[in-house]
Amino acid sequence: MNKLIDIEKEQIEEFLKTNKIPIFKSGDTLRVNVFVTEGNKERIQAFEGICIARSNRGFNSTFTVRKISHGEGVERVFPLYSPMLESIKLVRKGKVRRSKLYYLRQRSGKSARIAEKKDLIKKTEKKLQEDSVEKKKLDKISNKDIDLDKKSKKIDVPSQKENKESKKESK
Repeated sequence: MNKLIDIEKEQIEEFLKTNKIPIFKSGDTLRVNVFVTEGNKERIQAFEGICIARSNRGFNSTFTVRKISHGEGVERVFPLYSPMLESIKLVRKGKVRRSKLYYLRQRSGKSARIAEKKDLIKKTEKKLQEDSVEKKKLDKISNKDIDLDKKSKKIDVPSQKENKESKKESK
């Protein structure tokens, strides 16, 4: 039994050396690029939809993606470690409380929508970017102030508290 598990782990490691699989779960919207063979030509076809199920069975792990195409629901089951998958891209994270979303099969329109999960990481990154922009502005003002001091001219640089107070008064 342990030998089978070891062989599966080796196969998974070999697959992950060449392909990158994002971390996703049911409720997430995925774009799966699949190799499609038509005659003697091979091309890549994108299949974008909501992941409604995921089964983790080692090397035999699969996930089910559902999309609406021309008013019809289309579901497709993909093996996670298949060589027919060119790439898997996470489009957006969904906010769900179930692991299997089979109830979406009976729903259509707005009731079949899934809310987007709002990440705290994105918010903190935005705040850090805004703070760095403010620091750059203050550095520019202070550099101008230093240059003018050399010429014996002074400019009063308002502090951050004064800026906030003036903005509140203008509102």
